[in-house]
Amino acid sequence: MKRRESAGRPPARGFSLVEVMIVIAIMFIVAAMAIFRIQGALPGIRANTGMNQVMSTVRSGRELAIAQRRNIQLVFIGNNEIQLQQINLPAGAANTLLQDMIFENQVQFVLMPGVLDTPDGFGATRAVDFGGSPTLMWLSDGTFVDANGQPLNGTMYFGLQNQAATQRAVTILGSTGRVRGYKWNGVRWIQ
Repeated sequence: MKRRESAGRPPARGFSLVEVMIVIAIMFIVAAMAIFRIQGALPGIRANTGMNQVMSTVRSGRELAIAQRRNIQLVFIGNNEIQLQQINLPAGAANTLLQDMIFENQVQFVLMPGVLDTPDGFGATRAVDFGGSPTLMWLSDGTFVDANGQPLNGTMYFGLQNQAATQRAVTILGSTGRVRGYKWNGVRWIQ
């Protein structure tokens, strides 16, 4: 016995329009949920990007001093810019700009109220805290010193203005030039 087809049409294959519309609606719902989750995490992502920028610039300064056997000065300009400059001889000659780092995404040097000092304990009195020394530089052996050649420890605090959850810090240990990054979780620093 042969099977009969209804009204001479072949059986339908694929998805119906209703099925396609349901799948598209589900995709839009999931996408909307993801967008709201990303919006909440965006300030933290921006602050982490700033921390990566600072750590990369600072490490680059130390590595340049060692590789080129020259003193490299760390210069802070305004509340959102760091420059690496090679100190040229003779004394008084203009420094050579090697690298210029400007924070992205509205990140700036800022110390939020109520934030404690990092575990390294180098100070938390201002956003860029190197004991008030105007000259900060790496020597060719990788040490980080002041103008008198004394090892200099310090901390740079930064984040998005008025958003304590975005507070980040980078410390430099003068005797070795070691760099560490920290994230503030509202109670303590996490490395």
